[in-house]
Amino acid sequence: MYPDVLREHIRKCKAATDKPFGVNVPLLYPDLEEIMNIIVEEGVRIIFVSAGNPKTWTKFLKDKGLTVVHVVGSVKFAQKAQEAGVDAIVAEGFEAGGHNGREETTTMCLIPMVRQVVNIPLIAAGGIADGRSMLAGMALGADGVQIGTRFVASDEASVHENFKNKIVSSQEGDTVLTLKKLVPVRILRNAFYKKIEEAENRGASTEELKEILGRARAKHGMFEGDMEEGELEIGQIAAAVKKIQPVSEIVKEIMDEFRLAKQEISGMDFNT
Repeated sequence: MYPDVLREHIRKCKAATDKPFGVNVPLLYPDLEEIMNIIVEEGVRIIFVSAGNPKTWTKFLKDKGLTVVHVVGSVKFAQKAQEAGVDAIVAEGFEAGGHNGREETTTMCLIPMVRQVVNIPLIAAGGIADGRSMLAGMALGADGVQIGTRFVASDEASVHENFKNKIVSSQEGDTVLTLKKLVPVRILRNAFYKKIEEAENRGASTEELKEILGRARAKHGMFEGDMEEGELEIGQIAAAVKKIQPVSEIVKEIMDEFRLAKQEISGMDFNT
């Protein structure tokens, strides 16, 4: 979001609830100083930062009283985030949509490896969309989970209806991790991706890839609804999402599945 749009949405959130909420800031975007100042000015208490050095903003934000959570895709960066003083870590496997780790470590492998080297709260992300995968994340060592893709296909999500419909109609294999020469990103296959694929196959330079990507490509696709020329960031688990629902219904389903899965596992006889 541009700074003025971010401020508008923060104020909408404050008007809608008296509960704590977080703001997610990828550190690779411009206007960072203005964005951080807006977050502080508006009294946001929790910030999730990603795609950048955790040392850059952690002290500033913690000095302002914010809880800082850093998103990582590898064990090495989890250690660096803890050393930088963050309050919690999101370890995100490469199944996740959007910007991703270069190591391509899956959630199943990443969570237990990160758990071994950090002692702060750990949140699992990537490929989690229901109660069973939520329980699996916790069994791997996470204290909680972060879910993205499932909530994009919700009534309340501000993305374009075309994108929501594209998600629920997607099949296994329809997403791909691409643009590794720039910043790895998982997107749905479409005409834009085919241009990137062709360019990468003939060894295009980073400058050419940047030119093909252009500006506001993700906004053009996800928020303006161009399903062919837009950048459609979404996780592999999109193939399992089959309907657009209210958020309250999604949360209830996830929690019901979580409790049922927990009961089923607790009733297993591991002595046979």
